[in-house]
Amino acid sequence: MTFQRARNEEQREARRRLILDTAVAMLDEMPLAEVSLNELSRRVGLAKSNVLRYFESREAVLLELLDDFLGRWLVDLAAELAGGIDAQAAPELRAAQLAEILSSSLADRPALCDLFGAQGGVLEHNVSVEVIKRHKRSSLGRLATMTELVRHHVPELGDGAQMFCLMSLLSAGALSAYVPPPPSLLAAYADEPALGALHMELRDALRASFTSTLLGVLPRA
Repeated sequence: MTFQRARNEEQREARRRLILDTAVAMLDEMPLAEVSLNELSRRVGLAKSNVLRYFESREAVLLELLDDFLGRWLVDLAAELAGGIDAQAAPELRAAQLAEILSSSLADRPALCDLFGAQGGVLEHNVSVEVIKRHKRSSLGRLATMTELVRHHVPELGDGAQMFCLMSLLSAGALSAYVPPPPSLLAAYADEPALGALHMELRDALRASFTSTLLGVLPRA
């Protein structure tokens, strides 16, 4: 495989974007755990060593995707909240609307949830201190953006808005690990319907989690 070095920053950025876009396509086709650097390199059309000129590891690629996905989602979320929360409603109703919108929005983005779920245990390993610092700085900025969005619509949350946002993202990552259930689990539910009480849909689980957290954070009347 012949490697042609990018000759300027524009070409380097185009190649980085190609690698990221290819990783996005892979996440649409397969679980996060199956996204390998070897397959990513093959699809991009570069040797693995050449992909590593742009990203120091598979985990570095996925961390950048997480930041990219999160930024795009927050833009969409701003519009969803603006159109779905009644500014004149009581705090409890606005909180319920917030939980509904957040749960639906995140459940519609399984790749984002999967990346959150892998962040601490997988993605933040096998990367340099500089990559981690850059990722964490960006994460703080994204968290601040989300906090302001939430606080705008439910100002009663006050200082608790940031913790609610952080816990919401962590919950999305944790709960996404259980859906969709593997075929063996679905077969067990079919053979023994009583076990189905343990089955959860991601949207429903997120709504319950967000609602419980909001009830704990909202000030008592």
